[in-house]
Amino acid sequence: MPSAPVLDVRGLTVEYATETGPVRAVDGVDLDVGPGEFLGVVGESGCGKSTMLFAIARLLTPPAEITAGTVEFAGRNLVTMTEKQLNVVRWKQLSVVMQSAMNALNPVATIGAQLKDTMIAHGVKSKDDIHDRSVEVLKLVGIDPIHLRSYPHQLSGGMRQRSMIAMALLFTPELVIMDEPTSALDVVAQRSLMVQIKQLQAELGFAVVFVTHDMSLVSHFSDRLVVMYAGQVVEAGPTRTVFDRPVHPYSQGLLDAFPSVRGERRHLRGIPGRPPDLGNPPPGCRFAPRCPVVIDHCTDEVPELYPVGLAAGRCLKLVASPETGAR
Repeated sequence: MPSAPVLDVRGLTVEYATETGPVRAVDGVDLDVGPGEFLGVVGESGCGKSTMLFAIARLLTPPAEITAGTVEFAGRNLVTMTEKQLNVVRWKQLSVVMQSAMNALNPVATIGAQLKDTMIAHGVKSKDDIHDRSVEVLKLVGIDPIHLRSYPHQLSGGMRQRSMIAMALLFTPELVIMDEPTSALDVVAQRSLMVQIKQLQAELGFAVVFVTHDMSLVSHFSDRLVVMYAGQVVEAGPTRTVFDRPVHPYSQGLLDAFPSVRGERRHLRGIPGRPPDLGNPPPGCRFAPRCPVVIDHCTDEVPELYPVGLAAGRCLKLVASPETGAR
């Protein structure tokens, strides 16, 4: 029997209150993450990836608000939890690695002091236990424990990010959510960090939700992939399936926009146009104004997420496909 998902998100909707009315940044998102699974979430800047992540972790602040949906984590709905209940879950069972470690870490406190504060906040009182665990998690991420006395500005970008990961792993959580942790790193440091994350995941067994705009990263490291556009999931499926046979034109556009080190050289093609205004989204398919294969119904009929083999895509052209089993 398949294991129950660690994370099960259904109909998640997030709106930002503005003077001209609500802006729906995340619109009815469904996703799930199994034990020990690596789920990648990709899409252009502004597509709702980070907002969705913060909603799942219940870290949204006004004017953002969850207006619909459920976030079931280990059988409990995080959306209905109080702040006191959430504080018990965060870090111990679910932790978050922020996008910029230089901003997320306290610049006037040493790495050791920040690890100590986190453990004290969750009930660890013994000085020996705090020190031993701090040394242990730094070694886990490949940092010499001597840097417990270092301040964030004394570390390289990669070491700061690994320090954030060490903090996220203090209590061996079931799920770690990562918001573009490699965006400020060079390609060598990116790969080193990703290999480290995968090794830790294999060793400790935690699940990962990895938000990024870098398709090449998730192609090598994720098990399943979710592609977001204009606040919606437009494609989801096993990573290799999405890369080898993308079923949504937007996914194909993303793949055409980054180079491959294999095969013949080819011209890179961007996606023409720009994402829609989420305060006033177009009727029908949100990708229709930019889509190279748009058909008449796309501009007035809202597509669902249609199953296609192992994947699913939000495209009306899939309705006529025999693989979907529709119409």
